Amino acid sequence: MADSFGPMRVAGVDHGIDDGAAGMGPDTGVPREEPIRVLVVDDHALFRRGLEIVLAAEEDIQVIGEAGDGAEAVEKAADLLPDIVLMDVRMPKRGGIEACTSIKEVAPSAKIIMLTISDEEADLYDAIKAGATGYLLKEISTDEVATAIRAVADGQSQISPSMASKLLTEFKSMIQRTDERRLVPAPRLTDRELEVLKLVATGMNNRDIAKELFISENTVKNHVRNILEKLQLHSRMEAVVYAMREKILEIR
Repeated sequence: MADSFGPMRVAGVDHGIDDGAAGMGPDTGVPREEPIRVLVVDDHALFRRGLEIVLAAEEDIQVIGEAGDGAEAVEKAADLLPDIVLMDVRMPKRGGIEACTSIKEVAPSAKIIMLTISDEEADLYDAIKAGATGYLLKEISTDEVATAIRAVADGQSQISPSMASKLLTEFKSMIQRTDERRLVPAPRLTDRELEVLKLVATGMNNRDIAKELFISENTVKNHVRNILEKLQLHSRMEAVVYAMREKILEIR
């Protein structure tokens, strides 16, 4: 069982990617008064048994229970209140990502590490959004499982290097898409539309704007509709916020 996970290293992530951070936490070097209580969740009994054997050799880690699917994991977490839940992503009845949210509800202090064969970016993002603190591929070596458990218990996040790389790539793409949107010029409003928008921003209703500009109330309504269509917004206040942010107008 010692080499069943393969040779991959684990990258520690704590507000960023730090390859040297694995296993380092605020309590590093300080003996624990109590062992880290771990719940093992996987639909393969042999894999669960293998993890239990490996972790049993660690004096500061105690496997307090196991579950074969996400639904059972939620029940066990509520009953046992583990420190760490080591859980697979793909399981029958209820998957690990779906169970993650429920576990955080019934055992808020539990930290969840997804241990899976899935290297799909979507699973990684969904797991993080659901509250997982770690995402490790089953390729990692057995001793690194214990290291990751300790790191997460000490307040770090743990992501396998290949998955961390995908996460960084996605972040870069998101930033690039945001920058590209900023380069698109703001829709041009007519002088009259700008006048209407500025009055809307002061809190005037359509009737008051009509009196101020000596136009009909229907004309004001048409201007507001055109403004929203041009800016692709849904409300008058959204239009005001957008206009101020894009410096289409300034309100003093």
